[in-house]
Amino acid sequence: MAKRGAAAKLWRRSIIILLVILIGGFGTVAGRLFYLQVFQAEELQKKAVSQQLIDTTISAKRGSIYDSTGQVLAQSVSVWQIILAPVYFSDDIQREYVAEGLAELLDLEYDSLLEKTYEDSYYVVIKRDVTTEVRDSVLEFIQEGTADEEINLSSQVITTKEDYERYYTYSTLAADVIGFTGSDGQGLSGIEYQYDSYLTGTSGRLITAKNAAGTEMSFQYEQKIDAVDGYDLILTIDSTIQSIMEKYLKQAIEENDVANRGCAIMVDVNTGAILGLAVEGSFDLNDPFTIADEDVQAEVDAIEDDTERAEAEYEALAAQWRNKAVSDTYYPGSVFKVVTASAVLNEGLVDDDTRFTCTGSYSAFDGTVESIHCHDTNGHGTQTLTEALKNSCNPAFIQMGELLGATTFYQYYVAFGFSEKTGIDLPGETSDIFFDEDGVEGSMSNTDVAVASFGQNFAITPMQMVMAFAAVANGGYLMQPYVVSQIVDSDGNVISTTEPTVKRQVISEEVSAQLCEMLEENAIDGGATNGYIAGYRIGGKTGTSEAKRDSNGDGEDDYIASYCGIAPADDAQVALLVFLDTPTGDSYYGSAVAGPCFRNIMSEVLPYLGVEKQYTEEELENLDTTAGDYVDYSVEDAETLVYNDGLSSVIVGDGDTVVAQNPASGETIPKDGTVILYTDSENTEETTTVPDFTDCTLSEANALAASYNLNICITGSLKAESTAYVVSQDIEADTTVEKYTVVTLTFNQDNQIQ
Repeated sequence: MAKRGAAAKLWRRSIIILLVILIGGFGTVAGRLFYLQVFQAEELQKKAVSQQLIDTTISAKRGSIYDSTGQVLAQSVSVWQIILAPVYFSDDIQREYVAEGLAELLDLEYDSLLEKTYEDSYYVVIKRDVTTEVRDSVLEFIQEGTADEEINLSSQVITTKEDYERYYTYSTLAADVIGFTGSDGQGLSGIEYQYDSYLTGTSGRLITAKNAAGTEMSFQYEQKIDAVDGYDLILTIDSTIQSIMEKYLKQAIEENDVANRGCAIMVDVNTGAILGLAVEGSFDLNDPFTIADEDVQAEVDAIEDDTERAEAEYEALAAQWRNKAVSDTYYPGSVFKVVTASAVLNEGLVDDDTRFTCTGSYSAFDGTVESIHCHDTNGHGTQTLTEALKNSCNPAFIQMGELLGATTFYQYYVAFGFSEKTGIDLPGETSDIFFDEDGVEGSMSNTDVAVASFGQNFAITPMQMVMAFAAVANGGYLMQPYVVSQIVDSDGNVISTTEPTVKRQVISEEVSAQLCEMLEENAIDGGATNGYIAGYRIGGKTGTSEAKRDSNGDGEDDYIASYCGIAPADDAQVALLVFLDTPTGDSYYGSAVAGPCFRNIMSEVLPYLGVEKQYTEEELENLDTTAGDYVDYSVEDAETLVYNDGLSSVIVGDGDTVVAQNPASGETIPKDGTVILYTDSENTEETTTVPDFTDCTLSEANALAASYNLNICITGSLKAESTAYVVSQDIEADTTVEKYTVVTLTFNQDNQIQ
């Protein structure tokens, strides 16, 4: 009985243990199932979906950028990605076939490609930015491999995916405005960066199912979400105006050996729209990561240390991408005198009867400011405000600074927008550097006020200066500058339009009109004559200022040459600032360096804009004419025709009829010029040699041309003939030409007015 009871107990114990094991095991499993189904259900569903679905991104097309006339400046063109699915290879014959073929078609390394064919993956990007032509060659190559019974290649081994590559139509045009994108299509500078969110668009998705083997299933399991293309941008920049500005800015930089680049900004004074913004030297938007300046590249390449060379390359690229018009500050110099003049006129501190005395220097504020010299050490004597502006007389403007005082001076500094960024829709805009952030009475010293009155010892951006000048010209209204006029979707619907924005009125319309008259007089016979253009009412002011730089000490030998002007002066439409940083040629004065560049740009832009010429009687008397057609006329009749055209004639040969002439019919020739009439074919090759007219005055050039039997046409500034000299000629010296050929001479004024 005892044994039977012990066995029963053992049996019950075994049953209990078994039940505990079963209940514990199944309970754990049930608990685990409950946990997975309730608490981890969502996560596991996502994992299951990810294992069963292939999610492919469909790239959105980046929006295009257009100029104001509809010319394409930047656009995205279709390119392709070549994608390899190595899991579909069945043997090494297929791998070697594909590696060899793609290496040749895509210009890649065979060994590297062969290594990729062994990866256990459905998605290996072999190459990006492949042209459609190359992509078609790859697809043809794959078709050949699938059709070849020996190769027996799967058609799924290689697929292609459409992508986009950014292309800039004019390469370097407006590079600092447009900017560029990186390899991922993201904007890195300029408009591309500033409006990246508008240009980018929204990527689409292609979702397809795959079976346990990883093979894509039929189309009924496919879901596609189309990409939404980015918005297009229409700029205020006119590519024709931009190209004119870049051409002449580059010419000025080369002719004057400008060391630290330069910029030019043209603005519609009534709207704030930027019509052109040129920065030289520029770079190729289609190859932005290459240093454009060959000399700089050579200097970088010469650095032996790898780290130092990489740093130098980075600095060089950053410098060439820097938009000098908005990111650099400079002492504005005498161009700022227009602001000081505006302030004293608007405050009623100066009128037509006010006189300023210059003895060659001036000690301001009752002698508390040490004597400051005028550029004319002999002094200008007694002057009106207009005369002081024409003479660019520092002592006169210091006296105006005294009249204004620190508080009022600073109030106008703020009102004209110098104390704040302009807010232009371009990245990298920097702030001014002024004496004191408060500008209250006493915070600016007397010396500060004295030097600030003629534009020294504080720094502003070129963009701030041209916008202030525009305010002087447009009736006194400070405008908001902008470069994007419209944002448009891919269907042509206008998303937004930039409306002209008046920040505030700084001076009265009456004062604005007075200043425009003064600026016009300055261009006619003052310091700004090198910007004068016959037939157009130009107003202008030159500037020459020291360039202080932390990188090279006190900048004692560095200067900024600038010229800011308006046209037409009686009804201003545009303002243009030309800014040249550190000219190292024969002159560093704004009148001699920046003035001719301003004149050249305006000479082409104003006709393009449809501004009609209005000649004065004096200008009409000096206008060039055109030679008529005198060939086939009798000598007597031809001489009469030449005389009636206001020209002189020279007869060569013994014939009775004119068989040839020089200058040819329709060619420009100065009034009182000479036409040579040939009466037989044997004497039509009379030649002369073009002399060097450089540095000649007008009278010297006329005499020299006469001695060489040449005609000369005059361009440039001749308002004061006694100080005008030839700076260039369109036919090089020592060139052999026919007698009485027309040589065009460009004159500049020889003045050192700042």
